[in-house]
Amino acid sequence: MLELAILGLLKEQELHGYELKKRLGEALGPLSSVSFGSLYPALNRLEAAGAVKAVEANPGGVGAPAVPMTGSLGGELAAYRARRAATRGSRGKKVYGITDRGQALFEELLAAESATDGDDKSFNLKLAFARYLPSDARLGLLERRRAQLVDRLARLRTAVRTGRERLDDYSRSLMEHSTEATERDISWLDKLIQNERQEEGRT
Repeated sequence: MLELAILGLLKEQELHGYELKKRLGEALGPLSSVSFGSLYPALNRLEAAGAVKAVEANPGGVGAPAVPMTGSLGGELAAYRARRAATRGSRGKKVYGITDRGQALFEELLAAESATDGDDKSFNLKLAFARYLPSDARLGLLERRRAQLVDRLARLRTAVRTGRERLDDYSRSLMEHSTEATERDISWLDKLIQNERQEEGRT
């Protein structure tokens, strides 16, 4: 899941390690706690596989503010010297980008069916990048998720029904809340599936 998220974010934009960590936290959710201890080994694995490239950012490269033109050669040379003096001796930041192999790997990971697809975080991540999937693959992702939630809902209803007498009010309320949330998710997926089928019908 981490590799998929990294490749998906780098597909959109080259990023420094710090910015990539921040974006991963947003993509995977506030409780994901992606650390540099897990990020850099994943980047190293992807780089070794030829899926990610890492380059040293030059001053004025990615993320550096543009220097306005002064209108005179002397002024521009002075501005260049001042900027160079300010950054001299500082270590360039490493910028990560996706390669052609990474593009192919991203598509493979995104389209692949896996045991973790039933996990909420895994599905949410794949849905966040679903625009890169062909329509039939998107529909398959949504329909598999719906089937998983229907199964979850049946188990929750059975648990509430059989445990009604032995559960205290708080435990029962929590299970009922989970049941209602799953029902809402199924209804939401029904709308997404309907929209996807309508789009397919137009093409």
